Amino acid sequence: QVRLVESGGGLVQPGGSLRLSCAASGFTFGLSDMNWYRQAPGQERELVAGITWSGSSTNYADSVKGRFTISRDNAKNSVYLQMNDLKPEDTAVYSCNGLLLRSGLKYSYWGQGTQVTVSS
Repeated sequence: QVRLVESGGGLVQPGGSLRLSCAASGFTFGLSDMNWYRQAPGQERELVAGITWSGSSTNYADSVKGRFTISRDNAKNSVYLQMNDLKPEDTAVYSCNGLLLRSGLKYSYWGQGTQVTVSS
């Protein structure tokens, strides 16, 4: 059974930091590219950051470059999102996504999400 479980969300003041974690199981995490998405109320889901299966390459949305850092630990089947200098516009539900290519097919796995609220 595939599971992606996010944790680390919460309420933080503007300028503060949070570290999100996503623990994966039930699929070949070490061969999967991993992403963090977010969705604010009334808005479309947005890709925030991604990291390749090896960790050798990362990408970020322009809105978070220089503030957020994605990382992974394949030994722990986990991916992280360090969020610094948080802004009210970062408020959203953050979800972990795994992408696995196998035998020419693409498998996409999702977690339930964790709420991040940035407010004074």
